[in-house]
Amino acid sequence: MTGNNVSHSKRRTKRKFYPNLITKTFYIPEEDRSVTIKLSTTALRTINKNGILPTLRVAKEKGFYKG
Repeated sequence: MTGNNVSHSKRRTKRKFYPNLITKTFYIPEEDRSVTIKLSTTALRTINKNGILPTLRVAKEKGFYKG
């Protein structure tokens, strides 16, 4: 996504908005393995809410995760 930096004098220059990505390792006790995923902080909140296994299952169905 793109936008503008706006200075105090209202001069506009182009800028880019980047997603807030982090690399996180999750342990899955049902499969006795660890999974390292690069995800956004919003996705991290979804995992905290729903759990890692249901979230991975939905990601596999949608084609986002191939593990």
